[in-house]
Amino acid sequence: MTHLAEWRGEAWRRLVTATNDQSDVDLPPASSERLYSYDLAPTKKEGRRWGAYNVFTLWANDVHSLGNYAFAIGLFALGLNVWGILAAFVLASALLFLLLTMSGYMGHKAGVPFPVMSRIAFGTKGAQIPAAVRGIVAIAWFGIQTYLASSVLDALLVAMFPGLKSLEEQSVLGLSLLGWITFLALWAVQVLIVSYGMHVIRRYMAVAAPTTLITMLGLAVWMFSRADFSISMSTAQPLTGGAMWLQILQGAALWVVIYGTFVLNFCDFTRSAKSRQSIVLGNLIGIPVNMLFFAGIVVVLSGAQFKINGRVITSPTDIVQTIPNTYLLALASLALIVLTIAVNLLANFVAPIYVLVNLFPKQLNFRRAGLVSAVIGLVILPWNLYDSPVVVNYFLAGLGALLGPLFGVIMADYWLIRKTRVNVPELYTEDSNGEYHYTRGYNPKAVWAFIPAAAIAVVLALVPAFSSVGGFSWFIGAILGAIIYAVIADRKPDARDVDGETIAVAAE
Repeated sequence: MTHLAEWRGEAWRRLVTATNDQSDVDLPPASSERLYSYDLAPTKKEGRRWGAYNVFTLWANDVHSLGNYAFAIGLFALGLNVWGILAAFVLASALLFLLLTMSGYMGHKAGVPFPVMSRIAFGTKGAQIPAAVRGIVAIAWFGIQTYLASSVLDALLVAMFPGLKSLEEQSVLGLSLLGWITFLALWAVQVLIVSYGMHVIRRYMAVAAPTTLITMLGLAVWMFSRADFSISMSTAQPLTGGAMWLQILQGAALWVVIYGTFVLNFCDFTRSAKSRQSIVLGNLIGIPVNMLFFAGIVVVLSGAQFKINGRVITSPTDIVQTIPNTYLLALASLALIVLTIAVNLLANFVAPIYVLVNLFPKQLNFRRAGLVSAVIGLVILPWNLYDSPVVVNYFLAGLGALLGPLFGVIMADYWLIRKTRVNVPELYTEDSNGEYHYTRGYNPKAVWAFIPAAAIAVVLALVPAFSSVGGFSWFIGAILGAIIYAVIADRKPDARDVDGETIAVAAE
C-alpha cells in the first residue's frame, strides 16, 4: 500500500507540474535557441532503446484501432468478398512496409523528430508548413479518438451500474454529464502517460499490444463459434469483375491514406531505434504479418455476424455490447479503451507535441507541449466535430490530402536529391550561409513543388465529380510532389553527410 500511495503521489505531481518541468541542455556553438532544445536535439546512437519488438507494438496497437475496424468492415458492406478484402490488405501492407521503412530510415540516421526532419527539404523556417499541417490533423483526431473511447466507457458503466443512465439525460455543450466524466478521465490518463516522456509511452505500447491482440483474437473465436464455425464469404450482392478490382485498389489506397500521417512522422519514434534491422524486422512483423492477422479478424467478425442474422456490423463495439457475461463484457470493453488510448498516443499525441516544441522551443518542452495540445483537443469540443460531416469530410479530409504532397517532396529531397546525406548540426543554425537556410529560411523550390501537387490532391479528394479517383488523392499528390520537386530542385552533389553526435542528447 505504501508503494501504491507513493506512485499515486508521484503521478499526481507529474500531472500538476507538467507545465513547470524543463529539461535543460546547453546550447551548442552556432546553434540557434529558436531551433535547438532538448526535445528537438538529435538522439545519441549509444543508448537508443527501441528494438524490433517496440516497433512492432506501434503497429500491433495502431492497426487494430476501432476506426480501422470500421473502415475494413465497411469493405465487406460495400460488397467485397473475403478474398477481395485479403487482397486489398496484401497490396496495402506491401506499400506501407516500403513507405514506412523509407521514412523510418531517415529518423534512425538523423535521430531528429519530424519538425526538424522537415527542415532538410523546406528550410529552417519553411519546416513549419508540413509540421503545422500534421499537427492540426493530429490534435483534432486526438480529441475525437478520446471521445470515441469515452463512449465505450460510457456504455460499460451504464451496463454495470444502470443508475448512471440518468447522467446521460443531462447535457452540457453537446455532451452528457456522464460523457464529460468519462472523457475527462481518459483525457487525464493520456496527459499523465505523456508527462513521463517517450520511454513510458514505449512501455505502455509494450503492454497494450499483446492485450489488444489477445482480445481481438478471443472476440473472433467467440463469434466463429456462435456462427457454428463457418462464415459468410460475402454479402448477398457481392461485387464482381472490374467493379470488384476497382474496390480492391481503392480499399488498398485508402488504407495507405489512413497512415498518411504516420509515414510523415514515423521518425519521431525511429529516432530512438537501435538499428535499421530493428526497423525492418519490426515493420515486417507489424505491417504485412499483423495486417493480414487484422484482415483475418475482420472477415471472421463481419462474415460470422452476417451469417447469424444477415446484419453487417459497423465496429467491433457492436459485437462487444452483445457479450452476455458482464465480467467478459467489462474485460473486452476495457481492452478496447486501452487500445484506443494506445492509438491516440501514437498517432495523435506525439506529433503535435513536437510541432509545439518546434514553434516555441524556449517556452515549451515535451511535457508542457503535451498538456497544451491536450487542452486544445478538449476546448475544440471534439464530439461536435465528429458529429459534423462538414468538418470530418471536408476540413480533415482536405488537410489529409495535403499529407501526400508533403511526403513526396520530403522523400524526393532526401533519397533522390541528397542521396541520404544530411548535415545534422546545420539543421539547428540560422546562419545565412547554413545548408538549410535557403532563402530567408524557406526553400522556394519545395514550396513551389508542394503547392500545385497539394491543390490537385485536395480537388480530387473533395470535389464529388472526381469521386472515382478521390481515394487515390494521397498517392497522386505524393507522386506529383516528388516528380515536380525532382525536376526543379537544385542538385546537391556536394551535400555533406555529418552526424549529430556532437550536439546529441540521450535517447528515451
